[in-house]
Amino acid sequence: MIRDFTRYSRNVNAFSREEVEAIRGKSVCVVGCGGLGGYAAMCLARFGVGRLTLVDGDVFDASNLNRQLFCTERNLGKSKALEAKEALAAVNSEVEIVARGEMLTAANSASILSGCDAAVDCLDSASARLILEAGCEAAGIPLVHGAIGGFYGQVCCIFPGDGVISALYGGKGSAPPNNAAGNPPFTPQMVAAIQCSEALKLLAGREDLLRKKLLIIDLLQNSFFTIDL
Repeated sequence: MIRDFTRYSRNVNAFSREEVEAIRGKSVCVVGCGGLGGYAAMCLARFGVGRLTLVDGDVFDASNLNRQLFCTERNLGKSKALEAKEALAAVNSEVEIVARGEMLTAANSASILSGCDAAVDCLDSASARLILEAGCEAAGIPLVHGAIGGFYGQVCCIFPGDGVISALYGGKGSAPPNNAAGNPPFTPQMVAAIQCSEALKLLAGREDLLRKKLLIIDLLQNSFFTIDL
């Protein structure tokens, strides 16, 4: 039981106290600590997820300054995962944070995802997402997918056996958002917020999820709609 509930009190009544305390015992892997991943990790840490594994083998560069939460003029050239860990520790020291300064691969996915209750896809390539889905499938854990491009984004919740990433990225499914459309700062914030909502509902054991549904976000026309998968 949480000794001092004050810092988590504003999570109630959107979530019950019992749900918040249950989430304090959960572990989430955030794969990618850039645009999506920075905001996703911050949201999960502030809510009070018990353990966060942050995975990213990249370093910050000047092109990240417009949108990546943990990127500053002082940490260019430094590890995204390690910088994210340091920043999150200053926000919530009660969260156990593990930084993996490496790219997710088929060889290391099992060790990275071991002990996690869910993963959040904050990647920017189809190949990496396919590896992540396969890793989550092998680990038997759900995956919250998010992708962005320009004014557009998409989110869905994937359980083992659903094969959504394979359908979207590995076959003839509709093309997902991509970096060619640009990356303004507001799109990753919006998409990461929805990813965190899905992840937290999932960890709380709720059923009102975007499972077998793809949420399409169009901030240019301010439209939101879902596609049944």
